[in-house]
Amino acid sequence: MPTLIALDIGTSAVKAALFGVDGALLAREVEPYPVDRPRPGWAQQHPDRWWAAACLALKRLTARHPAAEVAGVGVAGQSWSAVFIDKEGQVLADCPIWMDTRAAAECAQIDRILGKERLFRLCGNPTQPSYTLPKILWMRNHHPDIYDRAARVLQSNGFIVYRLTGVAAQDESQGYGLQCFDTRKGCWDMDALRELGLPPSLLPTILPCGAVAGTVTPEASAATGLPSGAPVVAGGLDAACGTLGAGVVRPGQTQEQGGQAGGMSVCLGEYAADPRLILSRHVVPRLWLLQGGTVGGGGALRWLRGTICPELSFGEMDALAATVPPGSDGLVFLPYLAGERSPIWNPNARGVFYGLDYGKTRAHLIRACMEGAAFSLRHNLETAEAAGAAVGELSAMGGAANSLVWTQVKSDVTGRVIAVPGTDEATTLGAAILAGVGVGLFDGEALAAERIVVVKRRHYPDPASAAVYDSAYGQYRELYNRLSGMMV
Repeated sequence: MPTLIALDIGTSAVKAALFGVDGALLAREVEPYPVDRPRPGWAQQHPDRWWAAACLALKRLTARHPAAEVAGVGVAGQSWSAVFIDKEGQVLADCPIWMDTRAAAECAQIDRILGKERLFRLCGNPTQPSYTLPKILWMRNHHPDIYDRAARVLQSNGFIVYRLTGVAAQDESQGYGLQCFDTRKGCWDMDALRELGLPPSLLPTILPCGAVAGTVTPEASAATGLPSGAPVVAGGLDAACGTLGAGVVRPGQTQEQGGQAGGMSVCLGEYAADPRLILSRHVVPRLWLLQGGTVGGGGALRWLRGTICPELSFGEMDALAATVPPGSDGLVFLPYLAGERSPIWNPNARGVFYGLDYGKTRAHLIRACMEGAAFSLRHNLETAEAAGAAVGELSAMGGAANSLVWTQVKSDVTGRVIAVPGTDEATTLGAAILAGVGVGLFDGEALAAERIVVVKRRHYPDPASAAVYDSAYGQYRELYNRLSGMMV
C-alpha cells in the first residue's frame, strides 16, 4: 500500500511522520535543535541544522519501515525565514527566524520606498521586522558581501525541498512574508522588486502548495533513506498545513494553534485583509487565512519549564495547573517573551507576571502562563470578528491540544467550543495531504481532509468561569496599555 511522508520544520525540532492514505499515523520521529539568541531581538538558526535534523529523523523513520512504499513527500515549515544560498546551494548565513525583530530600520526603508498604503493593497500585510522582506534588506545593508553572493533566498520548507530535489522553489502560502508578493494573485510584483532594487532572480519560482517541485535525488536518498525519485511537493506554511490537517477547509471554519507559537486562522473564501492581523493564502487553492499569532504559545510554557520547573514533565505541569482556580487567584501573565505579533505588533513588548505575592506557587505560574496565551487568542479572535470574519467552533492543533486543562482554559476564556482532532500531528498530516494531492492519491485537499480528519473530543465553555475570565481578560488588556510606554 502506498504511504506518504511529511516533514515539519519547526522552531524547536524537525518532525518526520509516515502516514497511510487513510490518514493513519504509522510512525513519527522528532529531532530537536536550539534557537540562537546572540543579541537582544535576534533569534536565528542555521538552516543546515534543519537539514541535518531532517536527515536523522528520516533515517530513523525509514529504517523502522524499510518496506514502506513512499508515494510522495510533503514539507511544512515555520514562517518568515530568509535562507541565503549561493549558486552551489551552500548556506551563506544563519537564518533569522519568525521571532527575530532586528530589521526595524528596514521596515521604515520599505515603507518610504513603496508607501504603506500601496504595500497593504498589494500584499494585505503591513511591514513588520519579523517578516522576510525586511530581513533581506537587512542583509543587504549590513552584510553586502553575503547579499552579493546570494543566488536565492528561500523559506524553511523551500530550503528542505531544495536539499531533497535540487529545485529552488517557494510555495504560495509562504509569500505573504514578502511585501513584494501579490497575495490576491499569488505572484511576485515586478514593479515593487524594481523599486526596492531586488533582482527577481533572487526570489524562487512560486508553486501551488500541492504541486510536485521535483524528486528525491540520489544524494538526498543516501542522506535520508527516502527512495530516490520519490516526488516532493512544494508544501506550505506550518500554520496553514496545520489548518488543513485540523480539517479547516471551508470559509468560516477556524483553527486554534497551540504549538511553539499560539494563535488562530480563520478560513476565508474571499480576500479580506486587516492591518491588525495576518493574511496569507491557504494551502487549499482559492482560499485565504486571516491569522492572529502570539509568540507566547507552547514556547512560553516550555520557557517556564526550563527555568522554574526543570524536573517536571508537561503532564505534571498540567496536573499542577488543574489545582489552581480560574483566574489564577489574580495572577495575570503577558506572554510577550520575544516581542509580540498580532494584534499589537510591538517588537519591544515584554513578558510580565502581575499579581505575585507570597501565596503564589509554581502551579499559579503555570496556569497563568496558559491563561495568558488564551487571552492573546481571545484578543486575536475579537479582532478578526471586528474585521468582519465569522468565527464559530475552533479546531485545535499543536501539542497544547493534548492538555485537557489548557484546552478547557482556552474554551472558557474565548467562550468557544473547541474541537480536538484525533491526531496531534495536524501539521505533518496537512503536509502529507498536500503530497497525496500532488501525486494523485487524493482528489483535492478539502475532500481529503474532510474524509480523514475526525474529532476525538470537544471542550465546551464553562459559564461559571466566564465572569472570572472576563475580568482577568480586561486586566490583561489594561496591563499592556499601561505598560506599553515602558516597553521601548
